[in-house]
Amino acid sequence: AGLGGLSTALRLAKNGYEVCIVEKNNQAGGRLNQLKKDGFTFDTGPSFFSMSYEFEEFAKDCGITLPFEYFPLDPLYYVNFKNNPHTFHLYKDSHQLAEQFEAIEPDFEIKMNRYLDQCKDAFHDSVDVVIKQNFDSLLHYFKALIQVHPKHVTKLFQSFWQIVTKKFDSKEAKQIVSLVAFFLGRTPFDTSGIYTLLSYTEFKHDGYFNVKGGMYAIVEGIVAELKKANVTIIYNTEIVDFKHDNNNKITAMIDEHTNEHTADIFLVNSDAAYFRGKVLKKKKYNEKHLNKKKWTMGYLTFYVGIDCKLPQVNHHNYYLGNNYKSYAKSVLSDFNTDEKPYYYVNVVSKHNNTCAPQGCESLFFVCPVPNLMQKPNWDDKDELVTSIIEDFGKRIGKDIRPHIISKTIYTPLEWQNQFNLYKGSGLGLAHNMLQIGYLRAKNSDEDYKNVFYVGASTIPGAGLPMAIISSKLAYERISKFDENS
Repeated sequence: AGLGGLSTALRLAKNGYEVCIVEKNNQAGGRLNQLKKDGFTFDTGPSFFSMSYEFEEFAKDCGITLPFEYFPLDPLYYVNFKNNPHTFHLYKDSHQLAEQFEAIEPDFEIKMNRYLDQCKDAFHDSVDVVIKQNFDSLLHYFKALIQVHPKHVTKLFQSFWQIVTKKFDSKEAKQIVSLVAFFLGRTPFDTSGIYTLLSYTEFKHDGYFNVKGGMYAIVEGIVAELKKANVTIIYNTEIVDFKHDNNNKITAMIDEHTNEHTADIFLVNSDAAYFRGKVLKKKKYNEKHLNKKKWTMGYLTFYVGIDCKLPQVNHHNYYLGNNYKSYAKSVLSDFNTDEKPYYYVNVVSKHNNTCAPQGCESLFFVCPVPNLMQKPNWDDKDELVTSIIEDFGKRIGKDIRPHIISKTIYTPLEWQNQFNLYKGSGLGLAHNMLQIGYLRAKNSDEDYKNVFYVGASTIPGAGLPMAIISSKLAYERISKFDENS
């Protein structure tokens, strides 16, 4: 019952399928979830979304009105550098944005618009051809790739950082523009340059959006529509085994209570690589093989309720240090540093007053960290969280430690155990050239013809709009299979 599973379930139900969802946890949403504690409400995962038109198209496909309200962010977010009193406001308007760089980046507006024009070309030349379609073979995938304009080919062999450094001179501009690479679960130094197209989605194409009532309203809205469509959701039930026949079809999924869930077609929203190895026991996806794949970083997230207001802090904030490059290059392997140069703070209650008691604030912190392959022990989590909160207090001019009345910490261990994320990798498989498109874990099973996949670890990749696109691609697979059965 992650976003991919929920949205595919609604597509299926609206097209005449009888659908039942089996969910490991006690509520729907997957990583797009919610924590309620001590009178505070927190979004636990994504705190804004892009490509709003994908959600509108999803609602149209299902014949419904989009079941949640959203509003645009402008500024998109705010960036603060350590020992720098200036906070950058990331406006969509290039002139407003450029005014903040006058002293450090001459001709910033010209450079930015030139860069975004190239990002625009990469986006429009590739999104429909490569991202929004299923591939039936490697040849099919290569035929799609050669439809992309040759001028974008060089980006495949450069990193995000290499491209950005050719466009801008100041460290502030380079770091701010490259931040979006972290949204894919890696760093600008090991993310393919083709993903600079994300800069276009940020600043020009559609921007970022918040949801009225908090991000979990997306899940609540879709679940409400599923109930109207008579879709059953069984909670607190994890699938651990399966049965199959001699015709390469799975006949039942078996949960930890030994109950059998039978169906004609199965759709898996669990991590696609993990499920193939752990539940379906495929040798190609056993521990040895999974360790050879590239995985996204882990996330240290913590949810803090305080008994005061923070008018000086904006809604979406990034706090960078003085060793961005060395930190980014080591974050996947080494976190033994006193300086935490990159973390994000979302003041959840800034525009959703119901998320905190009167006079209080709900704060959501995110810090990129190594996943469990590099850092299996998180006994130092309290020390790390305290150091980040101390740094935050210095940045905003107010020590919030005496005001904390609620605190919950999720390390990669919690993310692994709650959501079956392999080694606690926050966004599953990384998005390198050998793990995207046809080369990513496929959304149709290699052995069982009535099993399909949806979500971040299959095509097209991580992110809320990608989950919506993934649901459309999974539905197309299922309906085609059904027609041919």
